[in-house]
Amino acid sequence: MIVKFPYALAIVVALLCTGTASAQEKKSPAKEAGKSSSQPAPSLETAIKALASGDNLTAFSEATKLVEQSKDPRAMTILAELYARGLGVPQDDYRAADWYRLAAARNERNALFGLALFNLEGRGMDKNRDEAAKLFRRAAEMQHAASAFNLALLYIEGQVLTQDNAAAARWLLVAAEQDLPDAQHMLAIFYKEGEGVKRDPAEAVRWLQRAAKLDHIPAMVELGIALFNGTGTQKNEPEAAKWFERAAKIGNPVGANRYARVLVTGRGTEKKIVEGCAWHLLARASGLSDVLLDTECAQLSDKDKTEASRLFDALVAEFTKPRT
Repeated sequence: MIVKFPYALAIVVALLCTGTASAQEKKSPAKEAGKSSSQPAPSLETAIKALASGDNLTAFSEATKLVEQSKDPRAMTILAELYARGLGVPQDDYRAADWYRLAAARNERNALFGLALFNLEGRGMDKNRDEAAKLFRRAAEMQHAASAFNLALLYIEGQVLTQDNAAAARWLLVAAEQDLPDAQHMLAIFYKEGEGVKRDPAEAVRWLQRAAKLDHIPAMVELGIALFNGTGTQKNEPEAAKWFERAAKIGNPVGANRYARVLVTGRGTEKKIVEGCAWHLLARASGLSDVLLDTECAQLSDKDKTEASRLFDALVAEFTKPRT
């Protein structure tokens, strides 16, 4: 699994975090006063906000002016993003790659990340996983979260880089501390299993909690299981049931299965066998079988089986209706 965030989101967030102007970009009050108000100076902040809001033509215009005036590598990265996704300009991987290269040569970490993905996928260039790994490392050393996570995955994969779970854990931590939920969840699994780090169920739960609070669905389920069993934390079946319910109602089959179990058994929540069987049918429709629930639900009366089927149909309709 390689992180392929929508470029705009990944880059815009990171650029906003680095500030909108370098010391060289800031103009003195005297110079600003002498400028015509009808011709405002190009602004990185304006370009970033325009990109984030979907005003791609303004983003392109402002970024182009900044590149022409100051060769700002962050503006180059914005241009790369626009060409990569065809936002306000015709989609062009080769132009995007050129802008990423120019910005990466100036150590712009978001450009290093974008160029790594292009190398990985063969966009605008031949595929080159070795080069992608080098670029991920350069950006990760600048604390770029997504690059650190992808570098960790390459260490786990063990093809481009020698397999090294300890190194993977170190880079996962870099990403996890910046609230990248995929990294938090994977780091939790490392602590749970003792992969690359000393086994620590309590630390696993801590990272699951952080990821779950960021709406990471697998982390919600894993946290629910830990709370239900009292693994690495105090046993808390009601809290576990809440996490199972939350994951189930987002549409996760494992969450639906676990939620069905607590409803049918009344563990941590009010016992609602018919509703639990409806959730079981939903999980089973996704390929998740459960002999215990099959047995319990088979014992329903014909009337309750009909009601469970009706509730199941309602759940399917809810999860398949168009989202606006």
